[in-house]
This record gives sequence, structure tokens and C-alpha cells, in this order.
Amino acid sequence: MTSAPLAARLTDVAGPLFFPVTAYGPDGAVDLDAFRAHVRKGVDAGAAAVFACCGTGEFHALAPDEFRLLVAAAVEETAGRVPVVAGAGYGTALAIQYAKLAEEAGADGLLAMPPYLVVAGQEGLLAHYAALAAATSLETIVYQRDNAVFTPETVLALAATPGIIGLKDGVGDLDLMQRTVSAVRTGLPGEDFLYFNGLPTAELTGLAYRGIGVTLYSSAVFAFAPDIALAFYRALESGDDDQVNALLDHFYRPLVELRAKGRGYAVSLVKAAVRLEGLDVGPVRTPLTEPTAAHVEELTAIIANGRALLEKYGTEEAK
Repeated sequence: MTSAPLAARLTDVAGPLFFPVTAYGPDGAVDLDAFRAHVRKGVDAGAAAVFACCGTGEFHALAPDEFRLLVAAAVEETAGRVPVVAGAGYGTALAIQYAKLAEEAGADGLLAMPPYLVVAGQEGLLAHYAALAAATSLETIVYQRDNAVFTPETVLALAATPGIIGLKDGVGDLDLMQRTVSAVRTGLPGEDFLYFNGLPTAELTGLAYRGIGVTLYSSAVFAFAPDIALAFYRALESGDDDQVNALLDHFYRPLVELRAKGRGYAVSLVKAAVRLEGLDVGPVRTPLTEPTAAHVEELTAIIANGRALLEKYGTEEAK
């Protein structure tokens, strides 16, 4: 854990947000050595933050003791170079339990996942996240998706809640997001509430989100091809439209189309790609399943296409 507030450290970042996968050994147990190597490689490559044991990290599949060990390992490997944010979810009681484990492990903040299974009203959702934020000293980012979609008025109330510093959007409704940003901006003038593009392959919608002022985003690609993810990030930041569009057309769009071919591929395809890049992080845990051999072959070609574009544009990563 670092002393600087998480919100301040995430306000001006110089790279994508890294969501590492969780490594498992041949016996199915958590492989801490492989996980450490994965985190270390991402931080060394230029990750702006490490979000451990979140969606890509199979939070749903982790027992509490495994969760604590993994978060502690991420904290140790980052050694304060970048903040570590840990997932927390399920119902309020369990979410608080995971939050306290993350705090004990030294995390800098929480990514509050949607509650388990139930579809709650706005008042109930607000009470849930307020209780979670109050349970520890960790700053909390609320993840909007699936059964936790908020009205602009609810996000305004979340933004006014002590300990809640931001909203990660996994819905992709730009009309809703624009109204949300406007509601918070006018309701809490001068308040630095953070917004994140949290769609499964956020780069594909990066240009659209930037149009409403949302520049922070999670990058699943960074987990397996940080060179491609960083090249895209830098091209986007510098206004290199040619390179941005080339990567969108010939790498990110094909990747998203492949992801749509299988349920759970937002996680299992990323994990397969990490293995293709030379780090054995094991398979996904059930109920997720592995990509087919044909889809892994497609994935290999897509990654090769991305690297070819780095060569073409002479990016720093390709040198």
C-alpha cells in the first residue's frame, strides 16, 4: 500500500490499467509464482495500476484465503510503484469481508463488483455500496454493469458518499454516461470524481468515451500484449489517427469479434493469450471453459497482425 490517495494517483496516468489473470498450477491450486511473474511483467512494461482479483482475475472463482494471498502478492510485486486495486463483490456482508481482506493485504483501493444474482432497486444499490465504502479505509471504485446499472441521480449520490472515488462503466450506454457525467459535474461542482471505460475490450470504444471526457480505461490486451496496448494508448494520446485506426481495424475489432464467439471468452481468451506469450498461468476455473483450438489459432494470428502493425508504424515497442 502507498501513502498517496488512490484518486490522486489515478487522475493523471501514463498508461493503461492492468487487470492480471489469476494463475493456477497443474493441481488447480493458485500458482503464486506464476502470478507474481505476470504482475511483475505488467508493471515493468508500464502499467498505470494493477487491478488484482477482479473480473479478468476470476474473482468469482477465488476462495477468501486465495484472494488474500493473491492481493498480498500483487502488493509485494508492485512495491509501491503503482497502486493495487482489489475486487470485492457478492452480497454486502461478503463484499465487506473481501474488502477487509484486501485492506489487510495492503491494497490501495477496491473495485466494487455488482452484487451477486439479485436485481436491486437504486436505493438498495446505493445502500450496498455506501456500506462497503464505510467498512474500510480503502477508496472505492464502483463497477457499473449487468445487475448494477445506475441512474445519473444515483451516481451523484455515490459520488457524494465518503470513500467512493469513481465509476467504472461496463455497460457502454454513452447517452447514460453523458447524462451521468453532467449530473455529477453540476451536482458536485469542483469534485474530482473519476470515470473509467470498463468494457471488455475498452480500446474499441476509446474514441467514443474520450468524446465525453472519459480517458481512463482498463485494458485486457495489456495482460498478454502490453506492447500493443501501450502503442495504442500512446497513439490515442498523441492524436496519431492513422495508427489508432489501423490497430482498431486489424487488431482490436477482430479480437472483439473472436471474443463474441464463445461465452466467457472475455476471461478465457485473455488467459489463453497469456499462455501463448510464454507464461503458463493454467486454465480458467469452472464454470468458465477454454477456447477451442480453432479459436486459439485465430487468436495467434490476430496477435501477429497487431505486432506487424507495430513494425509498420515504427513504434517504440517494436524497436
